Amino acid sequence: MEIIAEGRGDYLKPDPAGFRAWVRDHKPRTLINKLMSEREAVQRFVSDGDYFAYDCNYFQRGPSALIREVIRQGKKDLWVCGKFTYVAVALLVEAGCASKVDIGFVGFGPWLSKAVAAGRVQTYEYSNVVMTYRLQAGAQGLPFIAVRSFGGTDGFPHSGAKLVKDPFSGKPVVLLPALNPDVSIIHVHQADIYGNARVFGTGIAHVECALASKKVILSAEEIIETDEFRRDPGRTSIPHFVVDAVVHAPFGAYPGAVQGRYTSDVAHVVECFGAMMQGNLQPYLEKWVYSVSSHEETLEKRVGWKKLQELQRRETIREGYTV
Repeated sequence: MEIIAEGRGDYLKPDPAGFRAWVRDHKPRTLINKLMSEREAVQRFVSDGDYFAYDCNYFQRGPSALIREVIRQGKKDLWVCGKFTYVAVALLVEAGCASKVDIGFVGFGPWLSKAVAAGRVQTYEYSNVVMTYRLQAGAQGLPFIAVRSFGGTDGFPHSGAKLVKDPFSGKPVVLLPALNPDVSIIHVHQADIYGNARVFGTGIAHVECALASKKVILSAEEIIETDEFRRDPGRTSIPHFVVDAVVHAPFGAYPGAVQGRYTSDVAHVVECFGAMMQGNLQPYLEKWVYSVSSHEETLEKRVGWKKLQELQRRETIREGYTV
């Protein structure tokens, strides 16, 4: 296949045969109780140097409690899949957890330019849809995927993409390297103790993240009986056999929203986003991560039940998002 142009950015090298062998050897199909605390899940399944992905973002059904736990445990040298994100990448970089970021979209600010200039983080350019396609290819067991976008953009030279001559039409087409993260963290509406999960309403790439990753941690608003999944299997979004850990985390997306459950905490969003734009996230990290030992303590000491009830009352979108 003729290569017309190629990006010079580093990328996680696709190894579909190796990924398939890893899944075969590490992912049993039997029903195993995977319910554990957020601390245990992150300790066991997030390692220094991992390629680290998450679905959605800190303000919209993102695995916010798990992201804070990763920071709390001081994980290092993570390569982050920064798609459809705002402040989570900033938090991970400022906490010293991330050293590389594949950028689809992140909230820009002084934190990023300072981190790049200081050599604390390396960035590679993609787009939201390109990063999602890379996960799709990884989930399908492919080494690459062809797309009709991204070629000719300013980001292309800073990526791992290649522009090639289509062997069928002879026209240019972009090839993206497949992505198989070492670990993905995903927040869901419901799960059972074995890892079957439901996401109601729209999503981004929770299925692709789960199927493409070596290790998967779920946090769930609600733990339900497995018989509920058996009665209505068509509503299962993620099957148990791709999941390694299940964490019961009501309000696990806080300060973000979970459709049909609760809306976002606007004051907290402004506080977090403001700290990012000012390039001063350390006070935020101290208040919301380091000074509390768990998600439960965060809700108890920093938020309070009155505020959580208010967020539930303010959530008005119900259709398509509830049982």
